[in-house]
Amino acid sequence: MAVDLSEEIKTLDATLAGIETVLDIEGLRRRAQELEQEAADPDLWSDQVRAQSVTRRLSSVKGDIARVEGLRRRLDDLIAALDLGDDDLLTEAAADLPALARDISALEVRTLLSGEYDERDAIVQLSAGAGGVDAADWTAMLLRMYLRWAERHGYATEVFDTSEAEEAGLKSATFQVKCPYAYGTLRSEHGVHRLVRISPFDNQNRRQTSFAGVEVTPAVEVSDHVDIDEKELRIDIFRSSGPGGQGVNTTDSAVRITHLPSNIVVTCQNERSQLQNKAAAMMVLQAKLLERRRAEEAAEKQRLTGGPQDVSFGSQIRNYVLHPYQMVKDLRTEVETSNTGAVLDGDIDDFIDGEIRWRRAAEKDV
Repeated sequence: MAVDLSEEIKTLDATLAGIETVLDIEGLRRRAQELEQEAADPDLWSDQVRAQSVTRRLSSVKGDIARVEGLRRRLDDLIAALDLGDDDLLTEAAADLPALARDISALEVRTLLSGEYDERDAIVQLSAGAGGVDAADWTAMLLRMYLRWAERHGYATEVFDTSEAEEAGLKSATFQVKCPYAYGTLRSEHGVHRLVRISPFDNQNRRQTSFAGVEVTPAVEVSDHVDIDEKELRIDIFRSSGPGGQGVNTTDSAVRITHLPSNIVVTCQNERSQLQNKAAAMMVLQAKLLERRRAEEAAEKQRLTGGPQDVSFGSQIRNYVLHPYQMVKDLRTEVETSNTGAVLDGDIDDFIDGEIRWRRAAEKDV
């Protein structure tokens, strides 16, 4: 056992050393000191946007440092136990090794996120495709899956808009995931997701296939300079619908913005005031226009992720089969699991990690 354990530890040590080099830990420490000095400036909070950006970057840098240092301490403890040759310590080390290997692998995936917008928050839009009421129900299930995934990791989320279907489920939903590298982490989820199950809406208990589209765009920042001419916007005000807090559904506060040149339509109705809904809708519109620009610039490199999706059979990136067997399988990475309940409850890290590695390999081949 000691020989196998020694080889595994050497492999992990080499992997972690590579991660430390890529992340440049000493550089991160210097960056943290610079941001701490900037955050200590008493005039910082006179500019709320800049202050929030600085404190967020500082938190992200400190988090990266703490994560690497924590893994290094755990690995050093295993190396010390191996050097001592104590059976009890070796048994304890062997028990901790799988968890440590998973954590190092997860951090290694993080080092692969080097795209221009990867470190941004993510704005995710879900839309029901072919499949009628089952597709609308599937869209609601996907919303819960992603929100549960974020909750599992302690990531903040904000739901901007949900459009309820006539019978059940959602026609569409838009939400934001607020954490460092949310866009880089989630952007491979962009695509069509296919569900196969016995329909709960069919009184003959027939199997139904339904589809939902997932669109992922990076949140905009002040530095992006996405120019929007007010003359190119049509802004409609209407009464909010669906569940909401007290007062949400009693005033004409919901906002729908149509960008006429691109025909992009965004809606926000979950805030209490018309001004708040308009601000949130404008942020989503800017994100969509930013992604449109990014996609156009990347067309020659075959890295398009934006644009309309054919949300029907043959266009899916992942299948979720609940009948006649249990299986979730990504068609790009071949990652699969029979634990469908866990996946629908937000346990999608294996799929996300596989997608990031797959995407990085595909980009190298271009």
